[in-house]
Amino acid sequence: MRQLLPGRLVLATHNPGKVVELAELLAPHGLDVVSAGSLGLPEPDETETSFIGNARLKALAAATASGLPAIADDSGLCVDGLDGAPGIYSARWAGPGKDFGHAMARVNDELGERARTAHFICALCVAWPDGHTEVVEGRVDGTLVWPPRGTNGFGYDPMFLMDGKAQTYGEMPRAEKEADNHRARAFRLLDALLPSAD
Repeated sequence: MRQLLPGRLVLATHNPGKVVELAELLAPHGLDVVSAGSLGLPEPDETETSFIGNARLKALAAATASGLPAIADDSGLCVDGLDGAPGIYSARWAGPGKDFGHAMARVNDELGERARTAHFICALCVAWPDGHTEVVEGRVDGTLVWPPRGTNGFGYDPMFLMDGKAQTYGEMPRAEKEADNHRARAFRLLDALLPSAD
């Protein structure tokens, strides 16, 4: 496993919510993070068929364009009663206006009376400009509630109730959600290649 050295790291995302969450997770590791959006890098088309494939595609695109190591996340909601949908298309279900109220309603409508169990997946890929990549995947299981509850978080958070919790991700304080969500679990798997925490 190749290790990152302290220094500049590109966050290969244009999603402001992910930028904040990723920057906070990386802060203790002596990495100077900058987002792909702030560097003016284009968003590549997500043409892969898995979370890991799309994370690798985005990380490699940012590393190649910037000449710096890059980290990308591809994550989404997988609903058992919808055969894993929206899955890698989670953001696309929100449409060009990124209307997750609409996306949550679509999930609920299509689900009907089927099983409401679901999980969030987060694939993380670190890529270097020479094309080397390292990937990990984190997962949390839960149930979907309707109507959505809470205004914290982003995406499908207000309808996702993690197993063992009484509050949806939309109701939880951000620090509590981020301590043990799918992204945090993936980061723990990535820890071995990050510079030592201060």
